[in-house]
Amino acid sequence: MATILATRGISSTRQLGLGRLISQAVDVWRQRRALATLDAHARRDLGLSYQEVFVETARPIWDLPHQGRF
Repeated sequence: MATILATRGISSTRQLGLGRLISQAVDVWRQRRALATLDAHARRDLGLSYQEVFVETARPIWDLPHQGRF
């Protein structure tokens, strides 16, 4: 597998294991659920608008933020 990835320009050290990917997806899902429960005052404290929170919480679980590791 590492050979196939290396020939395609992807190093084996950059691979995400399935367990790690699932764990990250669940963490992001929980964060988005918590974000959805914020009231207007808490959103304002964080500098977020209702629209920004709505857009972020509407993203599907597999739509993970890019963190520069992939």
